[in-house]
Amino acid sequence: MQQPPLLPEETLVRVLRVARFDGLGVLMLGTVFAVLAASAGDVPFAVIGLLAAGAGATELHGVALLREGESRGMNWLVGSQPYLLLVIWCYCGLRILHFEVPTLPEGMGELAVLNARQWNMSVEAYFRTLNAITVGVLAVVALVYQGAMTIYYWRRRDPVARALVGE
Repeated sequence: MQQPPLLPEETLVRVLRVARFDGLGVLMLGTVFAVLAASAGDVPFAVIGLLAAGAGATELHGVALLREGESRGMNWLVGSQPYLLLVIWCYCGLRILHFEVPTLPEGMGELAVLNARQWNMSVEAYFRTLNAITVGVLAVVALVYQGAMTIYYWRRRDPVARALVGE
């Protein structure tokens, strides 16, 4: 037996909860990332962190509008997700373009050389390949997550609007 649809008021409560949690998480992670990158003198990555924090702030702005009874807050929630996806993809592009072979702790260099030899690669090519795989996985995971969040918010626009009118 299928569950009946949620009441609009319950949908609003759930959307506010999810958006607040997601927005705060993105805001905090973006801020920490920006501060760490800035302290390392990595200006492009610091800017990416600030842009990511802005996506979290955008989502929290949508939450504030909804709490004030304005249904246009859903537009802010929906819009924050593709914006964050674009920021993450820019980060991925910068990681590919500005790749540097990492300095390894004592004893790890030999392991890297062995792994690179196993794949018939130089150590630099090995790390470039690992970087590309990692960045590719991040890009795909971001697409799936931000896409799912966009759909989540998009599908709840009407029930949230009904809940706000009923208040």
